[in-house]
Amino acid sequence: MEISLKFKLNDHLYIRDPDDSKVGKAIITKSIDLIYEIGFEHFTFKKLAQKIDSTEPTIYRYFSSKHKLLTYILSWYWSYIEYVSKLRLIQVKDPSEKLRLVLDIITHNIERQSHINNYDLDYLYYIVISESSKSYLVKDVDEINKEMVFSSLKSLCLFISEIILEINPTFQYPRSLASTLLETAHDQQFFSEHLPKLTDNSSRQEHKIYVINYLNRLAFSVIKTP
Repeated sequence: MEISLKFKLNDHLYIRDPDDSKVGKAIITKSIDLIYEIGFEHFTFKKLAQKIDSTEPTIYRYFSSKHKLLTYILSWYWSYIEYVSKLRLIQVKDPSEKLRLVLDIITHNIERQSHINNYDLDYLYYIVISESSKSYLVKDVDEINKEMVFSSLKSLCLFISEIILEINPTFQYPRSLASTLLETAHDQQFFSEHLPKLTDNSSRQEHKIYVINYLNRLAFSVIKTP
């Protein structure tokens, strides 16, 4: 069964909300497919226009740049991860178990739908792993940040940091650890798959299993350190 979710994303990300029209939804769906297929470096609005059987000017009516489009896709993903985390944690009382479950979610080490809003979640996860840093590791990030376009990522980090403080209310670096866990989840997955000598996955464990084991060791050893 196909599930549809709508999140309120920062309106500085787009010129026209793509979620309000058939063409806009196609732009997002096919962008995910195309970025997965060829990578963000080779992704252009011209190629996307061919993919949706439309024109570049049509895409520019929705997004001013491919960077804004990538950030929109990532923002939707962060909102989705926070939504799923909150949904799955409703009945969980133990804060340590909450964090373990969140780590499973951010590494996709859980049973889940394969598609939401026609978005391929496996493709999305691959894009997050390989392309997400290109959204904010840019020279004009300070100017971009003034528009609050990273609010979905910040909200997810805040949510995780609050769980960390449930485990240890005196922990000094909850937001830093939350953002570190997110970035490490992606970096170590990428390294384990493509640059394994930058990891300790010498036994060639399944990549997600290696990453989730490492994240749990990292998180709980740091949180409980006096």
